[in-house]
Amino acid sequence: MKAVLYDRHGDVDELYVGDVPTPEPASGEALIRIRACGLNGFDPMMLGGTTGLRVPLPMTPCGDAAGEVTGFGPGTDAAGWEVGDRVMIDPAIEGRGMLGEKAPGAAAEYLAVPLENLVRIPEGVSFEQAAALPVAYGTALRMIEERARVQPGETVLVLGATGGVGSCCVQLCKRIGARVIATGGSARKQECLRALGADHVLPSRSTEMVRQVREIAGRPRYGDPDAGGVDVVINYIGGATWAASLKVLRYQGRMVTCGATAGYDPPTDIRYIWSFEQTIIGSDGWSRAGLGRLLGMVAAGELEPAIHSVRPIGRIRAAMRELMARGVFGKSILTP
Repeated sequence: MKAVLYDRHGDVDELYVGDVPTPEPASGEALIRIRACGLNGFDPMMLGGTTGLRVPLPMTPCGDAAGEVTGFGPGTDAAGWEVGDRVMIDPAIEGRGMLGEKAPGAAAEYLAVPLENLVRIPEGVSFEQAAALPVAYGTALRMIEERARVQPGETVLVLGATGGVGSCCVQLCKRIGARVIATGGSARKQECLRALGADHVLPSRSTEMVRQVREIAGRPRYGDPDAGGVDVVINYIGGATWAASLKVLRYQGRMVTCGATAGYDPPTDIRYIWSFEQTIIGSDGWSRAGLGRLLGMVAAGELEPAIHSVRPIGRIRAAMRELMARGVFGKSILTP
């Protein structure tokens, strides 16, 4: 079968499409014909070898995937699954690791995965839509609903809102009934955020972010949760945005993080955390039940995955370059 591979760490020129044996599913596994797979922010980091993780080489990128069941391993109790079923793959494989990190990813024609990692795709949801969801949208759902617990009427600041996680955060917050302030880099991305429903859109790299957010949400006041400031900050950027975020958060507000794309050890200002009784919340990953809920939202027309492009896997270099250059709004999808 055909698969995207890299034999050593480096830039996008290390990526190529090669021939590898079609995987043979073990007992308890299904063989999936991949119809669509998605790139995530960790893919360039794994390719570049910058994460500190030991990556087994050669490696195939892409953690997100959707496709069709084509068969089962020997002695497998199919447990209601049938050949031809349309499925999304939960990329966290117990005992094997994350697809595209520790286990070969989904930028290939076939993939063998345990039955428990299959999530049924409902009617009305395309393979491309399903492949956009697992890592980014699954992470966003858990962050918004389970960890930050965003409520109707609250004001939420979403920093760097133009990627997969951010675009989903904007949609989920609006679905709940919150007011959304979102930041985006280019004028085109800012217009895309408005189209998703963001109430206010600000430039990502503005040195006036604190002033601009306070003009919209008011200035936080000690001891008064109703005086001003945003209720929730979604900050997976880190870096210089960390201390600034504390300054726009209302008294007893909360900030949730699932990453640190601009730096994991930023300057901070602990005075705001104690004096304004702020809560810092971590959020890591997604739940399988959440992936099923996301598919249901898409099927019901309540959520529309922001898909930037759909390309054949042979054009993965162009897709990866675009992702690394921050030219993507939403998700880049590849099709074998």
